[in-house]
Amino acid sequence: MAQILTPTKALAVNPLKASQPIGASLAFLGLADCMPLEHGARGCTSFNKLFFMRHFNEPIPLQTTAMDQTTAVLGADDSVVEALATICRRNQPKIIGLVTTGLSEMQGADVPRTIHEFRRKYPDFGSVAVAPVSASDTLGCLETGFAAAVESIIRTLVTRRPEARRNPRQVNVLAGALLTPGDLEELRDWIEAFGLRPIIAPDIGASLDGHLIEAGYSTLTYGGALRAEIESMGESIATFVIGRSLCGAADALKEITGVSDWRFDQLTGLAESDALTQALVDISGRCAPARLARYREQLTDAMVDCQFQFGGAKIGVAGDADVVAAMADFFTGMGAHVVAAVASANSTRLDALGIEQVVIGDLEDFESLVREGSVDLIVTNSHGAEISRRTGAALLRAGFPIYDAYGAHTDAWIGYRGTRRLIFTAANLLANHYQELQPYVSRYRVDAAE
Repeated sequence: MAQILTPTKALAVNPLKASQPIGASLAFLGLADCMPLEHGARGCTSFNKLFFMRHFNEPIPLQTTAMDQTTAVLGADDSVVEALATICRRNQPKIIGLVTTGLSEMQGADVPRTIHEFRRKYPDFGSVAVAPVSASDTLGCLETGFAAAVESIIRTLVTRRPEARRNPRQVNVLAGALLTPGDLEELRDWIEAFGLRPIIAPDIGASLDGHLIEAGYSTLTYGGALRAEIESMGESIATFVIGRSLCGAADALKEITGVSDWRFDQLTGLAESDALTQALVDISGRCAPARLARYREQLTDAMVDCQFQFGGAKIGVAGDADVVAAMADFFTGMGAHVVAAVASANSTRLDALGIEQVVIGDLEDFESLVREGSVDLIVTNSHGAEISRRTGAALLRAGFPIYDAYGAHTDAWIGYRGTRRLIFTAANLLANHYQELQPYVSRYRVDAAE
């Protein structure tokens, strides 16, 4: 059991976390023909949009209700109603994700009543689904905001049909915030190898993977999970839940549909990959394809080849709870020592980690733990680049945001192939780090030249 140390500082000095509205908006970006609408100030939404554009290198559809000092005091319900109507009229979305922010939460916005007023005033837009999410900036992190949005999507779109006829070839996948577009592509291929059709929600692998469309540009999300697919989740034979943070959403889906689920904290590592493969065998009734057995053999060979780079290496990890836990488990399993772990927010996922302690804090706390010479490799987002430079540790970029490495969001670190790729990437960073260390020279050595 890891000891969880809570922060004692009055403020974040070097912020690690991204806010809940960013996480909630990210979840809606994984739905097709969707428009995320953040109920808050214009500057907040512009800041969030910049984060997405730098991370994904893609145009991002994101709107705001543009609250100001007047509406913050007198109320902004009318602005929300008009914003919803304007989006419906101009963009014709199938789904709108209405995300509150710190400003609207502080103002006391009654979002359910506002949506009811929108329905009453504009009945012609009744076919557009509106999924509300309470996502204060002052609480949680990207991961918790993402999870809240997924639960809202399920409660808004999935209909209660316990008597629905099950499709034996259809499965649901609730994909957590720790999964990248590259991970979701890998996961889709993995499931389809067993003759199953996955409904992935949210599916940023189909919307933010970096692809051009014939129209050139769309004011809505293009790609992602279709509304009709999400509405049919009750017809699936099983649900896979990836990430501990989505337990609330998984409980909601099971309550509504009655579909049995298989829950995985992560899919990085040999044991985790074996567990999902066995679940797919049991659900599909098919043997694992020969190519998966080949991928497994390649992974185990990579583990043997790189064991000496990982053995005894000192690692520091910082990020959201699911990411920290996944990376800590991976490096511990490879024989490394995780000597520093900082999470942006607390989670039950952190309690069972096989490390001494986890600090709930920021990057200042992280840097104090990975002081110069104490770690060989740090694993965090692009904000850790300066910490890497100051401490001399190698940097493995993971989490959100990553804005100084092209294509980082397309990397897949799950499954047999993804874990093998992660092993090689981390081993190369460690090898280069060891080569850059100054060789030890005894103080008693006398050079021949002297």
